[in-house]
Amino acid sequence: MNAMMLCYALLIGLALPLGLYMGRALDTDRSTVMDRLFGPMESVLMRLAGVDGRVSMTWSAYLLAVLKLHLLLIGLAWLVFMGQGLLPLNPDGIPGMSWDTALHTAVSFATNTNQQHYSGQAQLSYLSQTLAIVTLQFLTPATGLAVLLAITRTLLRRQTTSTTVSTSTPAGRGMGRDSVGNYSVGSYYVDLTRIVVRVLLPLSLVVALVLVWQGVPATYQGAQSVTMLDGGAAQVIPRGPVAPMVAIKQLGTNGGGWYGPNSTVPLENPTGLANLVETIALLLIPVATLIAVGVISGRRRLMMGIGAVMIAFSLITTTLIVVSERQPNAALAGLAVAGSPNLEGKELRFGSDLSALWGSWTTQTSNGSVNAMHDSFNPLGGLGLLMDMFVNVTFGGIGVGLIGYLLYLMLAAFIGSLMIGRAPELFGKPLETREMRWISLAILAQPLIILGLTAITVAFPALTGNSNPGFHGLSQVLYEYTSAFANNGSGFEGLGDGTPWWNLACVLALAVGRFLPMLVPLAVAGWLMEKRTAPQGRGTLSLEGGAFVGLTAGVIVIVNLLGFLPALVLGPIAEQLTLP
Repeated sequence: MNAMMLCYALLIGLALPLGLYMGRALDTDRSTVMDRLFGPMESVLMRLAGVDGRVSMTWSAYLLAVLKLHLLLIGLAWLVFMGQGLLPLNPDGIPGMSWDTALHTAVSFATNTNQQHYSGQAQLSYLSQTLAIVTLQFLTPATGLAVLLAITRTLLRRQTTSTTVSTSTPAGRGMGRDSVGNYSVGSYYVDLTRIVVRVLLPLSLVVALVLVWQGVPATYQGAQSVTMLDGGAAQVIPRGPVAPMVAIKQLGTNGGGWYGPNSTVPLENPTGLANLVETIALLLIPVATLIAVGVISGRRRLMMGIGAVMIAFSLITTTLIVVSERQPNAALAGLAVAGSPNLEGKELRFGSDLSALWGSWTTQTSNGSVNAMHDSFNPLGGLGLLMDMFVNVTFGGIGVGLIGYLLYLMLAAFIGSLMIGRAPELFGKPLETREMRWISLAILAQPLIILGLTAITVAFPALTGNSNPGFHGLSQVLYEYTSAFANNGSGFEGLGDGTPWWNLACVLALAVGRFLPMLVPLAVAGWLMEKRTAPQGRGTLSLEGGAFVGLTAGVIVIVNLLGFLPALVLGPIAEQLTLP
C-alpha cells in the first residue's frame, strides 16, 4: 500500500503545476507569453495542413471537422497497414495486414483505444508504427481535449463582460458570435495544434528521454540476432524507435504497445524507475485536465467536486484490485508457497501490488496498456477492472473522461431539478426534450452495444474463440467489448480475437463508444448556448454543492449497476463464488 500511496502523491504533485500550465497555454481567450513562443510554429503547421486557423466555428462545424479529419486518418492508416509490405522503413520484411485486421487497427487507434488484434513487433513495420500509429496517438487524445475545450467555452465558462455571448468573437478565438451572427465555439484546428505543440510533444520528449536513459530502444535498425549464454542458441530480438512510442502511449491514454505483451516486456519497461514513470504517466494529463478546465472556466469549485468523486472511485477500485491480487491463485493451490500473492501472469520485478495498481489506473483511463496479464487476475480483481471501464469517468481518457462525467452531471441535474420541484435546468439553461433524448441515448448506448454484442457472440460458439469455459469464458467476451466501447484497449488475453467477426464487431463498439459520448455533449452545449439564461434564485439547484456532488456520484453508480450487474453476476462474481 505504501507504493500505491506514493504514486497517488506523486501524481497529484505533478498534475497541479501541469494543470495550471495547461489552463494558461490552451485558453484562446487570453494572450500569454506562450503565444509568442509557440505561435510561429503553430502557424506554420496549420499552413502546411492547408487549414485556416483564423476561422471560428459553430458547434456543428466543429463537430463536422472532427469527423472529417478522423475519417481521413482512418482511410490513410488502413491503406498503410495493408500496403506496408511494399512501403519503406520495413527492415524485417513484414507483409501487409489482412483487410479486416487493418480496418480494426485503423479504427482502434483513431478512436484513442489502441486495442490490438495483432502483435506489434511481428506484424507492423517501422513505417506503420511511426507514421500511422504514433501520429494517431498524438491526434486522437488531442481531439478529446479539444472537444472538451469547446464545451468548456460554451457551457462551463462563467459569463463575464468579456465573454458574454452577445459580443463578437475574434477569428479563431472562443465563444461568441461570428461575423454573420452565429454562435461560435472556437477553431478545432487551433485547439488541436495547441494541444499537440504545447502539451503532448514537450511531455513526450521528456518521458522518451527518461525511457531511453533506462534502456528502452530508440533505433531504426532491424531486429538484432544474439547468441544465448545458455546453450549457444540464436535468438532474434525485435527493436525499433520504441521509447517515443511508449512515451505517447502512456501520456496520451493510448495504450497500444510496440510489443505484443506491452509493458510487461523489459524492452518497453526495463527498470523500476521506468515502471514508475510509465505508471504516473497513465493519469497525469487526465488529472491535470481538471485543474486546467477549472482555470479556463472559472468554476474551480465544480472541478474540485468532480475531482473528489473521481479520486474516491479510483481509491475504491484500486484498493479492491490490490487486495484481490494479494490473495493466492486458487489454480495454484498446493503448488505455490502458502500465503503468496497471485503472481500468475505478472512480472516478478513488479510483484502483485504494482501490477494491480497499473491495472487499476490503466482501466480508470482509456489507456489499456498493461504490465501484467489481466486475464490472470483473480475474479474480484477482474471485477474491479470491468467496473472501472463500465464507469469510464474515473478520470477517463484525455478530455473525454470529463466529457463523459458531464453527461452524468446533465442527467443528475435533470433528476435533481425535478426532486426539488424546479423545471430541469443546467447552469440556468433549460434542459428540454431534445437535450435529454440525446443524453439518454449517449448513456444507454454503452449497455446496449456491450451486452448486445456479448450475447450474440456467446450464442454462437464458432464466433467466440474464448480459451476458458464457463464463467471466465463469459468474462473474456464481456471484457473485450467493454474495452472496445470504453476506448480502453486492454484485454483478457487468451481470446482468439484476430478474426473477421471480432474485428468488425469491435469496430462498431469502438466507433460508437468514441464519437457518441464525446460529440453529444458538444451538441447539447451548442443547443443550450442558444437559450436564454434564467437568473439564479434561492431555489436554484446548486451544481457545486456537496449534495449535488453526491447525487451525481449516485447516478453514476446506479446507472452502471442497473446495466451491468446481471452480467457481472454471471461472470466474475460467479467465478469467485465457485473458488474453493
